[in-house]
Amino acid sequence: MIRFAHPDLLYLLLLVPAFIVLFALLLRWKRMAWKKYGDFQVISRLIPDYSRNRIILKFLFLLIALIFLVIGLADPQVGSKLVKAERKGIDIMLALDVSNSMLAEDIKPSRIERSKQAISRLIDELRSDRIGIILFAGKAYTQLPITTDYAAAKLFLSTVSTEAVPVQGTAIGEAIDLALKSFDESNQHSKAIIIITDGENHEGDVLTAVRQAADKGVHIYTIGMGSPEGGPIPVFQGNNRTGYKKDRQGNTVITKLNETMLQQIASAGQGIFIRASNTSAGLSKIFDEINKLNKSEIESMMFSDYEDRFQYFLAVSLLFLILDLLVVERKSKWIRNLKLFSPKQQM
Repeated sequence: MIRFAHPDLLYLLLLVPAFIVLFALLLRWKRMAWKKYGDFQVISRLIPDYSRNRIILKFLFLLIALIFLVIGLADPQVGSKLVKAERKGIDIMLALDVSNSMLAEDIKPSRIERSKQAISRLIDELRSDRIGIILFAGKAYTQLPITTDYAAAKLFLSTVSTEAVPVQGTAIGEAIDLALKSFDESNQHSKAIIIITDGENHEGDVLTAVRQAADKGVHIYTIGMGSPEGGPIPVFQGNNRTGYKKDRQGNTVITKLNETMLQQIASAGQGIFIRASNTSAGLSKIFDEINKLNKSEIESMMFSDYEDRFQYFLAVSLLFLILDLLVVERKSKWIRNLKLFSPKQQM
C-alpha cells in the first residue's frame, strides 16, 4: 500500500498546467514581438544561434523536476509490514441515487454534490467500521466493495456522477438486494444500509426487499435529498448548462422528494428517516443511531510500518535540474557547423 506523509503538498501540482499556459503565452508574445521588426524568417537568420526547441526542452526539464520535487516533498511511503488488527465495528453499505433527478438544485449546490459531501464527511468519522458504496438509478452497481480502506472510499466517491449508471430510474429495491449480497453472512457483525435518494420514480416492490433485509438483522436508514416543493432538472452539454428537462408537452419537469415512501422504508427497515436541507444532509444523525448498534470484532490486515521513498523522487528531480543546466538556450557553434541535414553540394 502506498500513502503520502504530507498529501496536502500534492495540491502544488496544480501549478503545472498554470506554468504550461504561461510558457505558451510567453512564446507567443515573443514571436509576435519579433514580427513587429519584420519577417520572422529573415530575423531568425540574423540570430542563427537562437533555438526555440532548446528553450522548450529546458522548460520540459524544469517542469519534470518540479513534478518529482512536489511528489518527493509529499513523502510517498510504502507499507512494509502487514499485521492482523482486531477492531470493533459494523458493516455499512451506502446506496447512492445517481439518477438525473439528483442534479436538481433545491438542495445546494445540488442533490448529488451535497450527497457526496455528506458521505465524505461520514468517511472522516469512521474509525473501525467497514464501508461499501453502491450506485443506483434504473440499475444498481457496486462502486466499492465493503472495505476498511477509507482512502480508497474517498477516491471512488470523487468519481461518482449521474453518468455512472446509464439506465434511468430509481431501483431502490435492487440496490438493497445488492447491498445484502455484499455483506459477509458468515460473520455476526451489525449491518446497516444507508439509502440516499430523492425517492422519485422508484421501481419494483421496494418494501419486500426491505423486509428481507430486516429478517436478516440489517437496519435500513434513509436520507431524503430534495424538498417537497422540488426543483427543475438541469440539462448539461459537457460542462455547460443548456436548460432544464422538459416533458413531451414542452413543460419544465419538476422533481419532488418522495418523503412518504422513504419514511416507509426506514420504518420497515428498523431505521430512521432524515430529510436533508441546505444546512445539513442528516448523515451525522444517522451515524449516531448506527453507533448505538452492537459492534463486534472485525479482523483485518493492515500495514504497521511504512518506509519512506521520497529520496528517489528527489534524486530524479535533481537529475532533471542538472540536465536543464547542461542544456543551453543557444545552439553551440560545433553543432551548427556539422550541417548534418544540409544538402550535398552538386559535383
